[in-house]
Amino acid sequence: MNFQLLVERAREHSARRPVSAGRRLATGQQPTALFVTCADSRVVPSQITGAEAGSLFELRTAGNVVPPYRLDSPSSETATIEFAVVQLGVSEVIVCGHSHCGAVSALHGAEIGHLPAMRNWLTAHGRPETPARQPDPALREEGRRHVTAQLTTLLEYPFVRDRVDRGELRVHGWFYDIETGVVHTAPEFQPL
Repeated sequence: MNFQLLVERAREHSARRPVSAGRRLATGQQPTALFVTCADSRVVPSQITGAEAGSLFELRTAGNVVPPYRLDSPSSETATIEFAVVQLGVSEVIVCGHSHCGAVSALHGAEIGHLPAMRNWLTAHGRPETPARQPDPALREEGRRHVTAQLTTLLEYPFVRDRVDRGELRVHGWFYDIETGVVHTAPEFQPL
């Protein structure tokens, strides 16, 4: 899709959106879920979930990586999670990985030396794994394990753990298969 088509669609969107919808959204946000997923352009949370504007608070990171909780080394990701959970009071957090993920591929040994910022991000915050002998080219099993690792890290955030323990917050792992469009859920990653 070229840039001009994006501009035209943005204009069409604003022309067909009811004024009442804009007014409702302008009163503040009240999302029910924080959706943590990869920045990959093929993963579109509102399409996957059918969510309307205002329903999802999205955090998109390279490889849906949740960095460790460290106040001495603040990150945009940690700040976003804190805002969604503490300020907005979301009741659900979904960490959604996907097949064919470049970050997961890099964590399994794919060469990304030409992307030094990405390499350093994954080295600092990812959980590198030994490359599989014959990995699935779509990295499905590797991607599912990666989601599980991110859930483990997320549950180490004190404000997340406290709310989960009190029954105020539920944390979910999802895996989106780009080829089939099927969403699988943790811990067994069964199709929804």
